[in-house]
Order: sequence, then structure tokens, then C-alpha cells
Amino acid sequence: MRAPIVRFALVSCAMLVVGAVRTHAAPPPPVEASAHDLPWDDGTAIEITWRAPESATNIAGYRVYRLLSTEEQKRALRDRRVAAADVAWKAAYESNTSASDRIELATAAATAAAERAGAEGMPDEVAVGTAAANALRYVAAPVESGRAIAFRVRSFDADGNESPAAEAGSAAATIEIFLGTRAWFFPLLIGLCAIIIGCILLARAGRPIKVRRIAGLDAIDEAVGRATEMGRPVLYIAGVQDMDNVQTVAGVTILGRVAKIAAEYDAKIEVPTARSLVMTAARDVVQTAYFEAGRHDAYNPDTIRYITDEQFGYVAYVAGRMVREKPATCIYMGQFYAESLLLSENGNAINAIQIAGTAESSQLPFFVAACDYTLIGEEFFAASAYLAGEPTQLGSLFGQDVSKLIAMVVIVAGVILSTLGGLGLSMPKAASDYLANSILAS
Repeated sequence: MRAPIVRFALVSCAMLVVGAVRTHAAPPPPVEASAHDLPWDDGTAIEITWRAPESATNIAGYRVYRLLSTEEQKRALRDRRVAAADVAWKAAYESNTSASDRIELATAAATAAAERAGAEGMPDEVAVGTAAANALRYVAAPVESGRAIAFRVRSFDADGNESPAAEAGSAAATIEIFLGTRAWFFPLLIGLCAIIIGCILLARAGRPIKVRRIAGLDAIDEAVGRATEMGRPVLYIAGVQDMDNVQTVAGVTILGRVAKIAAEYDAKIEVPTARSLVMTAARDVVQTAYFEAGRHDAYNPDTIRYITDEQFGYVAYVAGRMVREKPATCIYMGQFYAESLLLSENGNAINAIQIAGTAESSQLPFFVAACDYTLIGEEFFAASAYLAGEPTQLGSLFGQDVSKLIAMVVIVAGVILSTLGGLGLSMPKAASDYLANSILAS
């Protein structure tokens, strides 16, 4: 009876040992691992792909490693030795508080710890990320563009045991001409351009384009006429920025219309500028306006002058000019900052008709409070089309409004999709995520 019992016990122990060995055995490594540049990107990512090993049932995921360069290995080894020495020095110094030579003892302990850390050899890899068991690719980002980087992949099981490394080779990230994540932008751009061009063609074909009445622009004729009746000048300020600012460009464009009215009414127009290039552009625009009005002999370039680039030096000159000359009309069109209230309050003090326009939201309250008329935001940019009434400009303005309407529809659709996605619907959630992370995040 004893022999069968002993045999059964030995077999049971053997089975337990075999089961334990199988339980802790490393999973098989992935196969056909390769690294290559991620296509259609900005040159900051490398894609690593592999294939799952056959008959592998204990793989919990894959871990991707980046091979270190020689300099990185030396730096990592140095950091490891310094860290080990620091820990050993502090421990030895604190444990020998009564010894007179504890500094020597701590130094010896730190030296020994550094030697032991160095004896482990230089690390040649660093983990960069983990992929799930059903994922067969990993994108390493960000990486240095143009530098060849080598990778390797290991599979691991639920206990953390890793397989032997599968070498993926090296690859260098390169910058592509187009970004694949922005592919949606091309048809969107084509569609918006087609809308604007179509609206321009419709306007040229004679289809009426209705533009909302802008009181500030309608008042320009009245304001210039008042200056003519009073025999006082019209003061025009085209902002304090240079010609590379879109608001300055819009202000100079409106100046052409104001100058033409002033030429027809025989009113004097003064344009002090804070930038020399703005002075040159303003002179060309005003001269053209006078020629179109048939008053080329009345054009005086000296009324359009450069003052200074210094913000408050320029404001001091204009404010003094207002007090001395007392212009009947003050027009401010362009980019303004802290000087907006100084200018408009001085104009208000001399009882001038004031018309302002800017897209600088922080300065709009001051203009609204101190001026008779204010162009708010996009009214300012639409002024040239409104004043000229030219079909091309009106068609372009209408096309832009249609594009804005489409953008509003997209935003509303995004809100609806996000709401439905929050209720647990997968397709609306995927669509809202793409809209938020790919399109709106651009």
C-alpha cells in the first residue's frame, strides 16, 4: 500500500513542478518586426509593426524598446552610478553619526556602490511604450527628425514575463509634403473656394446681393459734408500698426472712399500716420481718389505725413492737432490699443463727428462710448465692399457669409453628435471625436 501512495505523491509533485514551470515560462516573441517612417506626417513619428507568434495564448501585450546610442548609454550608466553612490553615501553617513571618520566611511560606501552599479554593464535600451495583445503596431512619437533610430519588440504575459527581443531594425522620421491627418482640409478648401467663386460669378451676372445697412458708413457722406460747411478739416487715423496688419489694410482701403468724398466736396483731409509705409500707401490711395474725382490739382501730399512709431508720442501729436485745428470730423479705422480712448475723448471734447471701426474687441467699448458711430468687428472688414458696391467684392462678401453659415452648421452638428455620443451611441461618438480632435484641433 505504501508504494502506490509514494508513486502517486511523486507524480503529483512532478505535475505541480511542470505546471509551475509552464506558468512562469516566457511567452514567444513576436515575428517579422519592422520599423519604418510613419507616412504623411510632420517627421516626428516612427511606426513599429509586427506579427503575432503562432499558437500564442499567454500574451497579454507587447512592449516596444528604443535602442540607445553610445552617448546615451554612457549617460545612462553615469546617471545610474551617481544615483547608487548618492543613496549609499547618505545611508553610510547617517548610520555612522558617532564615528569621527564617517565622511571617509560614507565616501568608501559610495565608491563601492558606484562600482557595483557600473559592473552591471551599460543599458542598451529604454522602453518607449506598450501595445495591447490585439494590436500589431505602435507609433513612437515624438522622435528626432532625420535621425536613424533602432527598435525592438518583446511580448509579455499577465505575470510580466517578457519574451526574447524581436529586432525591428532602424528607421528615420522624415517630413512629408502633406500631412495625412489634414487630408480633410483639401476638399474643404476646394469647397469653400468654389462657394466664393460661384457667388462672385452670380454677382457679376447681375444677381442682386443684399448687404445689411451699416449706419457708420452711411454717415461718412454727412460727416464730410459737415466739415465742408464748417470750413474745417477731416482727420483720418488708419490705426497705429504697419501695413502687415490686416486692420491697417482695411483702414487704408476705407480711406480711399473718404478721400474721394472729400475731393468731391472740396474738403481738406489730414492723415497723420504712425508708420512710414502706411504714409506711402495712404498717399497713393488719396492721390488715386482725387484723380478719380477729377480734382488732381487739389491733392496735397503734405497733409498725409509720418509722425513717429512711438505709440504715445504719436497720440500726443494727434491730440494736440485736434485741439489746435478742431477738425469737424474724426475717423478712426484700423488697429488701436490704449490710445483709442485718448483719441476719441479728445475728439468728443471738440464736438467733432466721430466714426470708428476696429476688430480689436478690447477697444470697442471705448469707441462705442465716445464716438457717434462704430463699426464692430466684421462690419469693419466689409466696409470696402459696402462702400464700393462692386460686384466682385459683394460676391466675395456673400460667399464668405455662406462659408460662415456652413461653419455654424458644422458646430451645431458637432454639439448634437457629442450629445448622442454621451448617451452611449458609438457612431456619433466616433464622429464627434474626429470633429473635435482632427478638424477643430487644427
